[in-house]
Amino acid sequence: MAPDGFYRVALGVEYKGSRYSGWQRQLTGVATVQEELEKALSKVANSPVSLQCAGRTDAGVHACGQVVHFDTQVDRSLKAWVMGANINLPHDISVSWAKVMPAHFHARFKAIARRYRYVIYNDQIRPAHLNEEITWNHRPLDVERMAEAAQYLIGTHDFSAFRAGQCQAKSPIKKMHHLRVTRHGKMIVLDIRANAFLHHMVRNIAGVLMTIGAGERPVEWMKEVLESRERRSGGVTAHPYGLYLVQVEYHDEFPLPERFIGPHFLTGFSELDG
Repeated sequence: MAPDGFYRVALGVEYKGSRYSGWQRQLTGVATVQEELEKALSKVANSPVSLQCAGRTDAGVHACGQVVHFDTQVDRSLKAWVMGANINLPHDISVSWAKVMPAHFHARFKAIARRYRYVIYNDQIRPAHLNEEITWNHRPLDVERMAEAAQYLIGTHDFSAFRAGQCQAKSPIKKMHHLRVTRHGKMIVLDIRANAFLHHMVRNIAGVLMTIGAGERPVEWMKEVLESRERRSGGVTAHPYGLYLVQVEYHDEFPLPERFIGPHFLTGFSELDG
């Protein structure tokens, strides 16, 4: 709950994570998205601002649908929060909207689903453009095999085999709502929606899917990895650069402004909608 005399503001945030050590502020003085955003908002408020986010992204991971909230006593218009923050933010972080929320809203604990996209550039030649915003895989990948393997993960499962050793989640059991694999020219998009995610879960799934897509393992290997519940059976962790937090969902009592599902360079592919 927001303290008495304070009101709670939610923000939509997007960022390129390449030069940050993840979302969460750290004691070592390394650059993080949270620190940059808190500094910018504190200038707008002329007082300290402390943020809570919907999902703490790792080093190198991007977001175009991150949701955060903070409590403040300062009277500012919603436009002032957005424009004021953006004036004070570096070029690779942007606030897209602001909204006053009920006092019991919480960006993280009230979220009911999160959605990520992992973007693979599939060609023999490494790309000169977007090289920190997509993952390059030079091996020809069979999207149909990848899509077939992905179906083993739909539903409620113990995802321990896709969980990083340093994961702090209380339970490895998550509900996967969808996992779609589609090709768009040279790009392959993994679109993953679940109630919550474990540390490195999407990147570990992407690593298994690319191994299957390259023909190095059979489609059924996905089922074997899942049922093993052991991380060492799941192959390599895919690079962070292609990973985007694209959407966070809440119950209807917490309506938020709607924007396109990113990242920006995929918005022209209508078949990704939905």
